[in-house]
Amino acid sequence: MKTKDLTQLLSAEIFSPLDVHFARLLTRLNGGDLPELALAGALVSRCARQGHICLNLGDTGRPWEKELVGFPRPDVPDWCERLLSSSVVGRPGEYKPLVLDQESRLYLYRYWEYQQKLAEALTARLAENPTPVTGDTLRDQLERLFPPDPRGGRDWQKAAAFAATWKTFCVISGGPGTGKTTTVARILALLLEQSSSDPLRIALAAPTGKAAARLQEALRKAKENLECPDRVRQAIPETASTIHRLLGAIRGSPYFRHNAQNLLPVDVVVVDEASMVDLALMSKLFQALPLHARVILLGDKDQLSSVEAGAVLGDICDTGERVFFSEDFTAALEDIGFGALDAEFLSADPTKKPKDCIIQLRTSYRFGEESGIGLLSQATRNGEADAAIAILKSGKYKDLGWNEMPPAGSFDIAIRHPIVEGFTDYFHAVERLRRYPGGNPTTRLREIFDLIEGFRILCAVRDGFSGVAALNAMVENVFQEQGVLNRETKWYAGRPVLIGRNDYNLGLFNGDLGIFLPDLFSGTDSRVFFPGQKGTFRPFHPLRLPEHETVYAMTVHKSQGSEFDNVLFLLPDRDSPVLTRELVYTAVTRARQKVALWGSESTLRTSLSRTTRRMSGLSDALWRSAH
Repeated sequence: MKTKDLTQLLSAEIFSPLDVHFARLLTRLNGGDLPELALAGALVSRCARQGHICLNLGDTGRPWEKELVGFPRPDVPDWCERLLSSSVVGRPGEYKPLVLDQESRLYLYRYWEYQQKLAEALTARLAENPTPVTGDTLRDQLERLFPPDPRGGRDWQKAAAFAATWKTFCVISGGPGTGKTTTVARILALLLEQSSSDPLRIALAAPTGKAAARLQEALRKAKENLECPDRVRQAIPETASTIHRLLGAIRGSPYFRHNAQNLLPVDVVVVDEASMVDLALMSKLFQALPLHARVILLGDKDQLSSVEAGAVLGDICDTGERVFFSEDFTAALEDIGFGALDAEFLSADPTKKPKDCIIQLRTSYRFGEESGIGLLSQATRNGEADAAIAILKSGKYKDLGWNEMPPAGSFDIAIRHPIVEGFTDYFHAVERLRRYPGGNPTTRLREIFDLIEGFRILCAVRDGFSGVAALNAMVENVFQEQGVLNRETKWYAGRPVLIGRNDYNLGLFNGDLGIFLPDLFSGTDSRVFFPGQKGTFRPFHPLRLPEHETVYAMTVHKSQGSEFDNVLFLLPDRDSPVLTRELVYTAVTRARQKVALWGSESTLRTSLSRTTRRMSGLSDALWRSAH
């Protein structure tokens, strides 16, 4: 590649000023002009912005090639050789700004280090062989905690519980309603029963405050029905925190109080909504855990990946590759009464490692075989566009709706009916609270929160006539016309807001939902109320809130970790890079009772044909045997 070609390429719109600045910085640090280095620097910076862990120079099809249309393409072996000749690119283990591994993957050093330390921590856990309770005792415990399902079939929840005793690391993946939280409650009871020492120190965590609140509420309900001694039930914790709070965030710093030199005092850690956790945070969490501590990750590997870099849960689950188990693990499963596994769970491929720690829950207890949401989510997850469109258009399913996206000029009129239908009961409840402030304040606030969580508009994009900004303004306009709210003031009764930045001093976290309402507790001015511990509510003056936004509508990314009774999902009227199979699947599975999808067939087909593929070396490090 010639310098003039590089100069022209870096001036193209595909690179941001940050990408170009980084490319030039590498050139200066190298002490000489090397076009191949500058190009690699710009590309690896761009990949990081897009959520990739690395730039895979040797990837089949090379996803970065389309960025080089009209420019000379470097030959990969020659490119790697030239990069390694520079003073700023090193092999794994060398402390240089860029790291190039043997598979032609180029990393920013910090991402290589995060990946390396996480891979080392996970590999160490997979190599650990704790001494589980075996024989009749374990079989009896599992049969009591996981009674036979009247519908028959294999009990993968029981398999997940056994896997959690087999190794000190376990992943339980499954779609909505597959019983992940119920399973982990029973696992905790099992581990507590098996513990012969002091009571286990158990930590519950999630990536956002909202997800943590949902985890603790679900566990509180699940443990009430456990077949276990009272002492065990009481030892299961009911309080969950964000991962940041668990690690001890240091204000204004990317570091935490708990790290490799100051380990967390825990024996068991449960992390819910693990698909939302990025590489840096997951790596820091595992670095801060003692090796003996059992770690259980809960999540849906088919959901959207984290907003920040990485697709860690997908990499750990080796998404797209078949899961098979070792002979020892399958034999042990048979011993506990699980039965013989089909051939699909066995493999003799010496280049791949068995995944005894990964269990996929397959039975949905929320969506039956005739559920439209269940069928649509399955077709979406598999990328079956014809099946998805047929299901939506059939009119057979009461829990599904389909509407062709109207043009921009008539969208305001068309969307008005679902807005009124979705939010009228909520605003009526707010008005009753404002006019008649008597009664139990907690009960009345709970009613209002249940109503706002009952319906949500999910958007694929923020901008445009079907984006988040336009929809939030539209909801306010509709109800202002009805005299329900007054947009002349920013803070009107009933305004729902979503926190966008953690504030540890206030105990408010990214994803927390608050509503501006009259303060029935003190009788003073209105406050923004947020759900607190054990059904309580916490009031805050609006001026104290960290970054926030109005939230009648939200992006699908922001909706992760939440569920709503009814969802209206809007696809944009044109293609966008954010439209992927994972985005549609995540949107559809946010609904408990009904989802209505507005869009066009062509946009939906395009979305389901595109899958998120983030470049990383974590899967290879965990599941590919060294050659």
